[in-house]
Amino acid sequence: MQSLADIKALLAAHGLAPKHRLGQNFLHDPRKYALLMAAADIRPDDQVLEVGPGTGALTEHLLQAQARVLAVEIDADLEPILRQRLAGFGDRFHLIIADILAGKHQIDARVLAAVTAGGRPFKLIANLPYNVASPLLVNLAVDHPLMTRAVVMVQKEVADRLAAGPGGKDYGPLGILVQALCTVQVVGKLPPGCFWPPPQVDSAVVRLVRRDRPLTANPPALAALVHRLFHQRRKQIGTILGRSTPLPPGILPTARPETLTLEQLVQLSETLSAYNHTP
Repeated sequence: MQSLADIKALLAAHGLAPKHRLGQNFLHDPRKYALLMAAADIRPDDQVLEVGPGTGALTEHLLQAQARVLAVEIDADLEPILRQRLAGFGDRFHLIIADILAGKHQIDARVLAAVTAGGRPFKLIANLPYNVASPLLVNLAVDHPLMTRAVVMVQKEVADRLAAGPGGKDYGPLGILVQALCTVQVVGKLPPGCFWPPPQVDSAVVRLVRRDRPLTANPPALAALVHRLFHQRRKQIGTILGRSTPLPPGILPTARPETLTLEQLVQLSETLSAYNHTP
């Protein structure tokens, strides 16, 4: 377990300091590591994708639990620390220096090839930088069914959006798309003091578990619909879609997007898909 003093000493020994532009806030509270590992439910030989390993504190926990870890780190300056600290774990640890996102809607091809080699399922376990959390989670949930579980530390506002239900300001495309494919649970809160340097916002640990039966068979259609609707979330559905557009039973044209349940939005996307493909 790396203490705060250990993390500071490792960085100082390499002439480094936390980089704000990369969202580097190093977790140093052992109780929060225990919370995260319990939610991760690591089994021997689990394949784990870790994004932003930093100095390898979480990585050490995962490897000691007998996981196989593919760590993706954008900061090349941290590579010597990670390789030196984790050399003893042999081929259980694999490091790629890269931005996990090759674009807003794409994951780096090398990472995908490595983490899905052999068609094995994997878990995402990570302290995610704010700027990658939302696009990464949506991408993995929608496009990569081999990801069976994600346990991530994110800013509390992202956690609130992931878990939000109808009617609130946090309800929108992020939570709807992820919840259609995974169950979502906020398993713990983290105040700024758990990190160094402390961020200016609270954080949370969120667990996603892929549903055995997703609520939608057509995630792209659902994604297109919710982005269209929530771009004008205060307007009536009939105004956004057009008054002649067929609506499923129980959904009125006067309803606003933020009032519809997840199940209603899925039903609406299916109705529209069938309508748009009618000869």
